[in-house]
Amino acid sequence: QVQLVESGGGLVQAGGSLRLSCAASGRTFSSYTMGWFRQAPGKEREFVAAINWSDNSANYRYSVKGRFTISRDNAKNTVYLQMNSLKPEDAAVYYCAAGRSSYYDTRNEGYTYWGQGTQVTVSS
Repeated sequence: QVQLVESGGGLVQAGGSLRLSCAASGRTFSSYTMGWFRQAPGKEREFVAAINWSDNSANYRYSVKGRFTISRDNAKNTVYLQMNSLKPEDAAVYYCAAGRSSYYDTRNEGYTYWGQGTQVTVSS
């Protein structure tokens, strides 16, 4: 069992930055693929980024490549999402997720555990 708690969301102007954190409980955190997803009002939840458990290889949604960076600190049981050059279209509730699938798995179904989400608002 893994419990996930996100933090770091908030209101930022377009072009600004935010760093999301996801604290995980459970002694097996280091063996899970960790992902970030987001859901805007009226839209389906979509993949943003994921990081492999073993070598920190990462996969990103095309629209965030070069702006967002996912990282993890297994010693702290924490995964991060650094978001730079934010755009209004990045505004959403951001969810942290953990699963046993490949970090190339962008499906919601590929992840077993989910956090409660943190709101990111980007003003234009």
